[in-house]
Amino acid sequence: MSAALFALGVLVVAAGLALSIALHEIGHLVPAKLFGVRVTQYMIGFGPTIWSRTRGETEYGVKAFPLGGYIRMIGMFPPHRGEPEGTIREDSTGLLQQMTEMSEDAKAYETSQYGPEDAHRTFVALSVPKKLVVMLGGPTMNLLISVVLMTVMVSGIGMPAVTPTVQAVSECVLPAEAPADTSCEGEQPAPALAAGIRPGDTLRSIDGREISTWSDVTSAIRASGDRTVPVVVERDGETLELEATPIVDARPVLDEDGAAVRDAEGNLVTEQVGFLGVSGTPDLVPRSPAVVPELAWTTFSRTGELVLTLPVRLYEVGQAAFGSAERDPNGPLGVVGVSRLAGEVAAADQPGFELREKVGTMISMLASLNMALFVFNLVPLLPLDGGHVAGALVEGVRRLLARLRGKGDPGPVDMSRLLPLTNVVALVFLLMSVLLLYADIVKPITLFP
Repeated sequence: MSAALFALGVLVVAAGLALSIALHEIGHLVPAKLFGVRVTQYMIGFGPTIWSRTRGETEYGVKAFPLGGYIRMIGMFPPHRGEPEGTIREDSTGLLQQMTEMSEDAKAYETSQYGPEDAHRTFVALSVPKKLVVMLGGPTMNLLISVVLMTVMVSGIGMPAVTPTVQAVSECVLPAEAPADTSCEGEQPAPALAAGIRPGDTLRSIDGREISTWSDVTSAIRASGDRTVPVVVERDGETLELEATPIVDARPVLDEDGAAVRDAEGNLVTEQVGFLGVSGTPDLVPRSPAVVPELAWTTFSRTGELVLTLPVRLYEVGQAAFGSAERDPNGPLGVVGVSRLAGEVAAADQPGFELREKVGTMISMLASLNMALFVFNLVPLLPLDGGHVAGALVEGVRRLLARLRGKGDPGPVDMSRLLPLTNVVALVFLLMSVLLLYADIVKPITLFP
């Protein structure tokens, strides 16, 4: 494995992830500015600032640890009025008092960041629909990036498929479940071999049916029975017309994806159909962009399932990291794990895994990462975008109910009251990151064992 190529793979995915984060924050920044909110900072990363420039009223910069990003909008909480909104009873617990003080301190700090002339330019002053647009802008940007990358992968690079180019020709007719090393001695020669079909030939038509995909080959051969049919192949740039006589034999039933169907006991389900004795060549085949929505939905569903089962998955990661259990190759990964896989892809020296396959895999990884950012940020917990979305929705419901009851505007939801929960969620995320970091080091997931 080349160290230089490994490092290149890590850098490519790191740059792609950094760009995805930057565009996520632009998804928040643009609508916020369009709605007149004063945005004081646009930052990529966390920690000490290593570079920044101020343009207008916004400071744009990069911080030392590029593991996220944020924009800072003034007035995320209702303005501080100089005294708590609720009265703390003398018998209130210390925890309740601390929570109230935390809320008031946060609002006081927020209010100190702007003057009365900017009160109308705060986030909290936005209408509910505008708040939703601002907070959903980031995740939506990740969804768009994911869909664009999937389109490039599907229509530009191609999807794994079996092509009508012949990879191998059987020497004889063997039972469907015969081991690969079964001898052909005394067995009937395969019809394709007898017809003169060779590896490298591209099948163009069978029995007058034009061939464009491997499923066309399968359908034409199975429907031919044991009739002698014309077979047109392309060999070394020349078109040859051959004749083949398939045999009727017990062959596996295939599903919609071309995979063999097995029964409940794991045995192949077979049917009597025409058999020729050729296998196609696996390759990346460009597909229509029309398949992208289905692919995006499948990726979204699997990512959503991963997020919903995250506590269980993290428990399994812990068992693997601190015990003898195997790591789930489809389980959650940290930054180190993703970087390692990217390096393996770039440096891989595997037959059939050339530059196009590597580029396609990299694009697929970035598409999946962006889908993960989209889904994860929709979780209705602060400090995630989904927490602010949930707050805006609650605010909208409250105002609607007040209007229906003929009451006055109840005002915005005070999200500062959730700061204790926010800190707990942030701590959980930190512990999760540390666990994944450790697991990715001591028991990494690899593509090429």
